[in-house]
Amino acid sequence: MGREVSAGEGSVRDRPGEVDDSRERLFRLGASALTDPELLGVLLGGGARMRALAETLLAMQGGLKALVQQEPRELSARPGMGAARTAQMLAALEWGRRAQRVRERRPRLRTPREIFTYLAPHLSALRREVFHVLCFNARNVLLLDARVAEGTINACMVDPREVFAAAITSRATAIVLAHNHPSGDPEPSGQDLSLTAQLIEAGRVLGIKVLDHVVIGDGSYSSLVERGELPRVGGEKASWGMAGEHG
Repeated sequence: MGREVSAGEGSVRDRPGEVDDSRERLFRLGASALTDPELLGVLLGGGARMRALAETLLAMQGGLKALVQQEPRELSARPGMGAARTAQMLAALEWGRRAQRVRERRPRLRTPREIFTYLAPHLSALRREVFHVLCFNARNVLLLDARVAEGTINACMVDPREVFAAAITSRATAIVLAHNHPSGDPEPSGQDLSLTAQLIEAGRVLGIKVLDHVVIGDGSYSSLVERGELPRVGGEKASWGMAGEHG
């Protein structure tokens, strides 16, 4: 008797004559020339059948971002995926995110745009809200990037003690608050604004300045400083890099 082939990963194979030229186009034109289904198909193993599987997955989930935000166990249960292909895909996506990260161990970040560029690879594709505290010295050099809270898809409880523990541990003179909105819309909520005001007041007592609160969305961000919505303490005007050129 012939060996049985179980359903799942081994059941999706190219038939004779089914050819996908995505790999050839990748080598000829570069990976950036491929569409999302073509790239995913190559990642899953190449061939016309993998391209078809990729197109089905993207169509069912509503695009690449929605696909990568799905729980791994749910994704692995999709016909044709299985644990190995799911792990391979998610590992490759994480590899890509890490490759985008700032290579400097202690980068100097002086604007909200630079904060967004630094954080987007970490936060933009997450399925739940997380809250980061970026701790700086007087020259805007990043001393510590601490994730101090993790929440749900639309909420994240933040303990001020955790925020300032990170700042004190790193001997920071200033911090930037940052969190993501998994919905992709970086518009700050009322809770975001009230939390920011609370943390600014706590920082005033401790002598640690809150420079900004940056909300990370899908390819975009909101900065409370740029919006003119960062609460002021004692009438002081909020600005970036106030010590950066003189510290």
